[in-house]
Amino acid sequence: MNPAEPDGTPRALSGVRVVAFEASVSGPHCSRILADMGAEVIKIEKPGEGDLVRHWDSAVRGLASGFVWLNWNKRSFAVDVKNPAGYEAVVRLVRRADVFLENFAPGVAERLGLGAPELRKRNPRLVYCSVSGYGQDGPYRDVKAYDLLVQGEAGIIATTGYPDQPAKVGIPISDLASSMYAALAIVMALFQREHTGRGQVVDISMFESTVAWLGYFPHHYWHRGETPARVGMRHHYITPYGPYLAGDGIYVSFAVATQQDWEVFCRKVIDRPELIDDPRFRTIELRRQNRAVLEKLVEDIFRSRSHEEWLARLKESRLPHGLVRNLDQVLSHPQIAARQMVRQVDSPVGQVPVIRTPLHLSDSPPRFDRIPALGEDTESILRELGYDDRRIRELQEQRVIQCNASEVG
Repeated sequence: MNPAEPDGTPRALSGVRVVAFEASVSGPHCSRILADMGAEVIKIEKPGEGDLVRHWDSAVRGLASGFVWLNWNKRSFAVDVKNPAGYEAVVRLVRRADVFLENFAPGVAERLGLGAPELRKRNPRLVYCSVSGYGQDGPYRDVKAYDLLVQGEAGIIATTGYPDQPAKVGIPISDLASSMYAALAIVMALFQREHTGRGQVVDISMFESTVAWLGYFPHHYWHRGETPARVGMRHHYITPYGPYLAGDGIYVSFAVATQQDWEVFCRKVIDRPELIDDPRFRTIELRRQNRAVLEKLVEDIFRSRSHEEWLARLKESRLPHGLVRNLDQVLSHPQIAARQMVRQVDSPVGQVPVIRTPLHLSDSPPRFDRIPALGEDTESILRELGYDDRRIRELQEQRVIQCNASEVG
């Protein structure tokens, strides 16, 4: 049974300690997933600076939006790992940890004495996870990687956008894919440790995580020699499928994914039953081959009525459908309210709203803890490691640690 947390609530990862040597998005998003489910995440930050995301903007009443998004439920340990005294404190912490997570370029952690061989020698039960751009080996090992660059290298940009212009995905999909695989791999490694008693090394790359999400595209290439065309807001292989502009200027989305759907769509939605047996559109593949003609036909039909009329017809037909909402419409979505997706968490500037984890476990409620100020937990962590007042004061005077942001000179 997992131990209960200080508030008395048992959670899936209660009792798991994660030391997160992390920055930017991929590492912090991974550790936040673990923290949401009860892991104690100790975030190592550089005194006086902290995670670089802290400085990206000041949108949240002075706090960076990215930091607020990625770092609630964590403890901030501001320590100079390059200083021998700071390194000693981190190693002492790792000896008591279950997981060490790092997402710097390959070789950085090793040069600081925080590589997998060194730390696992001190703690054989440690699960050591590295998240990097291209992995810990291979010809691209040392190539600098940012989400946008990896989206291009991994083929996402080539499949996204319109025929005359490619586009990237609006969210940092390569960061998020790798962070989710990393969180899953860490939990798998912890589960395996229950049987073997040993930790292991996890190597996750943004590039591989993104390539793994290419889905059916490689299969069309291998078996038919097809590379995906850019189709805007449409589905690459099924049509009609996607958002269509109604006569009042509002997009309505729907999916005609099966032959039965096509018959229902023609009869009950657009009142064109003769299209069912049209030789150009009789099967899914024929409809794709004649996409240009069919798309133009459906677009013209949809411009003849308002979005409310189309939604009513689609609802009555029971075909999958929806709207293309802008951000304010999403945040006021009735499902967000019903599922209590917006929560308030404490922060250095008071309570701020966040989007809760999508994980719903019946016996493991998510945690909603604070967003830490830089170095907010340094002193309490050092006390837990056995440091006394005098030693903590010495480390602070020597600028090895930072106990709170106001004490930076």
